[in-house]
Amino acid sequence: MQGVLRDGTQVAIKSLSVESKQGTHEFMTEIDMISNIQHPNLVKLIGFCIEGNHRILVYEFLENNSLASSLLGSKSTCVRLDWPKRAAICCGTASGLSFLHEDAQPNIVHRDIKASNILLDENFNPKIGDFGLAKLFPDNVTHVSTRVAGTMGYLAPEYALLRQLTKKADVYSFGILMLEIISGKSSSKAAFGDNILVLVEWVYSSILVSE
Repeated sequence: MQGVLRDGTQVAIKSLSVESKQGTHEFMTEIDMISNIQHPNLVKLIGFCIEGNHRILVYEFLENNSLASSLLGSKSTCVRLDWPKRAAICCGTASGLSFLHEDAQPNIVHRDIKASNILLDENFNPKIGDFGLAKLFPDNVTHVSTRVAGTMGYLAPEYALLRQLTKKADVYSFGILMLEIISGKSSSKAAFGDNILVLVEWVYSSILVSE
């Protein structure tokens, strides 16, 4: 939802219902993670509210919605993204991810890098959002054993199989995101021509054919 503060500032409002898949723990994680960090390529949290069953997050308003909507959405929401814009979105997202992995203290693994969690401002600058699944990574930790969380199509195989989370899981997800940006195809739709393939398989088969 979109709203306007008393000073005229436009904001985006994320309201979680009782039936929402994001529970109280994920909600509090998102607040803790993003309220303590600032970067040009991370969504800015302005405020939040917890009252009864109501869970509300108030973010800066980003005019061009999500990358998923702009790049992979319906004809009514798709935006013509030229190559300079696509390259800038890749670079900006990489900058935000690098900040989380190297400069945030402690380091943070996002765990759900995907097109719908990359939001675009009026100039199509990308900002990483939705930190509900994020994990803190102290400097002396190389991996964390945890339940698998994230989105199918973006999950690193070693993380999905071994349940050992490292920063490389985000890097893999970012790689899938780049393939989506370059190809204009969704990683979650496994239909390419006459074959039923996921995006990675389709790219790999295309490379083999070109060779």
